[in-house]
Amino acid sequence: MNESVAAPIVANTKVARTRAAERMRRCRKRRRDGLRCYSLELHDREIDALVRRGLLLAAEKTNRNAVTKAMYLFFDRTLGRPT
Repeated sequence: MNESVAAPIVANTKVARTRAAERMRRCRKRRRDGLRCYSLELHDREIDALVRRGLLLAAEKTNRNAVTKAMYLFFDRTLGRPT
């Protein structure tokens, strides 16, 4: 009875380590490629500015992914695309 309970736990642990290793591998690759990850806090007025610039639809002001894409567009247009 103990073996049947322990087997799924060991199997799940192995999968978790594999996922963690994969995340770390991707993180290291991004770093080698010169990418860095930062969290930004945006004021409502900054999100409104993205809408005024045509980088974000007004209906998507609360959509986190849409705002992130708009920020990428803003950086590309103001700082230039990476080479």
